[in-house]
Amino acid sequence: MKSMILIGGLLLSSATHQAFAEEQCGKVTIADMNWSSASLIANVDRFILEHGYGCEAELIPGDTMPTSTSMVEKGEPDIAPEIWSNSVKELIERGVSDKRLTIAGNSLSEGGEEGFWVPQYMVDKDPSLTTIEGIIAKVKTFEHPEDPDRGAFYGCPAGWGCQLSAENLYRALKLSDAGFDLIDPGSGAGLSGSIARAYEREKPWFGYYWAPTAVLGKYKMAKVDFGSGTDADHFRDCIAKVECAEPKVTMYPSALVQTVTTTAFAEKSTREFEYLGTRSLTNAQMNGLLAWMEDNQADGNIAAEYFLMNHEDTWLKWVPADVAAKVKAAIEAL
Repeated sequence: MKSMILIGGLLLSSATHQAFAEEQCGKVTIADMNWSSASLIANVDRFILEHGYGCEAELIPGDTMPTSTSMVEKGEPDIAPEIWSNSVKELIERGVSDKRLTIAGNSLSEGGEEGFWVPQYMVDKDPSLTTIEGIIAKVKTFEHPEDPDRGAFYGCPAGWGCQLSAENLYRALKLSDAGFDLIDPGSGAGLSGSIARAYEREKPWFGYYWAPTAVLGKYKMAKVDFGSGTDADHFRDCIAKVECAEPKVTMYPSALVQTVTTTAFAEKSTREFEYLGTRSLTNAQMNGLLAWMEDNQADGNIAAEYFLMNHEDTWLKWVPADVAAKVKAAIEAL
């Protein structure tokens, strides 16, 4: 009888110890990338992991290539909340194959979005402008800043990666033959400024842009349909490259935007890893948050607090009830 009691006590002690160990998150390092959307997500993760899961969460500076490389080679940081995987595709795949990295989920549920756009107020008046045929038919509507006989298409700034794809699709769509000139906006600020100026005056605008961005959070734009569908292979092998002798028309494929962790973290911190796999935002949600950040000159930390205070309906879906109660209490104490 004594031995049975002793065994039972040991089993109970073991189960209690295991449950206690599972609740202990310990120290967690999170890459705080140097662009707004990634910094916002990193700060949201820090707050929820610290206050909801009891982690000792620390943000460390990061960027796509050095963070990915460090996670593969050194096993740190533990979490990269927003990795644009296509830009480091081979490195991420090697890390996963070598069981050094694990994909938690998509931080942007729809992926990064690129395309040619027109202001929504133009489409409201003329729905045909959601198609490239409709755009070409109204080429003179899109006033050229210097040549009244030509239309204006605003491309991606020179030197940016998107310059290649925008120019190659400009050629594939034969926009020059249709009467459009490709306008180099000079910089990212020049491109966003051209949209802002058009919106202020409700003037026509046609050009390249991407999401999530503060600009598409502030100014409602409609993506132009090329009527081609998406050929991801051709986009990768030709449209996105300098040497693209015969570009064919294709819509931009969505860019995979993922949350990546070290495999050691995924195996040790299963509850926390499950949260990271659930936590995701749409482009519309992120566009709105980025617009708020820009308008209020807010950094990732302030924006995270704003999000947690004002978008409870979103983040409550990411965590179980016990975690949600702790996070709510921490928010109320801010």
